[in-house]
Amino acid sequence: MSRKLFLFTLAITFIVLGQVASALGQIAQTKGIRVDPDNSRYTYRVQHSRDGIGKFYMGREIAHVMGHLGAGWLERSSREIEERPQTLIRALKLKAGDKVADIGVGTGYFARRISRIIGPKGTVYGVDIQQEMLDLLGRNLKNAGIKNVKGVLGTISNPNLPANTIDLVLMVDVYHEFSHPYEMIQNICNALKTGGRVAFVEYRMEDPKVPIKLLHKMSQLQVLKEASPHPLEWVETISVLPRQHIIIFKKTKLQSIAKTNTNEPRTP
Repeated sequence: MSRKLFLFTLAITFIVLGQVASALGQIAQTKGIRVDPDNSRYTYRVQHSRDGIGKFYMGREIAHVMGHLGAGWLERSSREIEERPQTLIRALKLKAGDKVADIGVGTGYFARRISRIIGPKGTVYGVDIQQEMLDLLGRNLKNAGIKNVKGVLGTISNPNLPANTIDLVLMVDVYHEFSHPYEMIQNICNALKTGGRVAFVEYRMEDPKVPIKLLHKMSQLQVLKEASPHPLEWVETISVLPRQHIIIFKKTKLQSIAKTNTNEPRTP
C-alpha cells in the first residue's frame, strides 16, 4: 500500500470512528445519560434516585452527603446495639503507635474510641470536608481530654494526608457518598504505607432486612469492583456486625505520586 493510500485510509477511519462516537453520544443524550467531560469514569443521568446526586460510577449512583445538621445521628445511643462499634474496632486489630485515618470523621465517634487503643504514640487523623464537623470534633476531643486525634480538612477528591505514613484508613458508612470516589481512593493509596490497610465499612446491600436507604448500602462485589483500579489487594471480609460488611484491603506496592503531600495535614 502506498503512503498516500495509507494516509487516506487512516483519515477515513478517523472520520468513521468520530461519527460512531458522535452517534453513541447522541444515543446517550437521548436516554438522559451524559459523560463527565472532565473524567469519563463518571456519568450523569437525568432520571435517578432522589437519594442520589445523579452521578454514577461503575454502575452505582453516588448518594447525598449527610450534612453537619445530622451530626446528632452519629452520636445516637442506639448505635451501640445497631452497629456494635467496639466489635468493629476489635476486628481492625489495631496496635499501639498506629497511624490511623478516619475518613468522614464527623463528630469523632470512632476516632475517640480508636485513640485509646493506639495510645499516645499513635495518631488518628480525623478527616472531614465540612468545617462544621471538624468544629464539633474539636469540641468533643477537648471535653474528653484526647490529644492524639488531629482534625484534617479534606476536599471532595483528596483527604490531604501525608504520603506513605498511614497504617490503616477507616471509612465507616461514608465511601458511598464520595462524589469523586476514584480520586479519593487514589489519594488514600498515596497516604498509605506499603502493606497499609483500608477498611470499607458499609451497610450490606445483600441483606434486604438492613433498614437503610438503598443508595446508602453497598454490596461486597461493588466494593471489590471499585477497589480494582487501585494498588489494593483484598485481604478479608469480616462478617461480625449486625448490619455492615468490614471489607479489608492492603496496599500492594508503592505508586507514583503526582501531588505528594510533604507537610503535615492542615488542621482546623
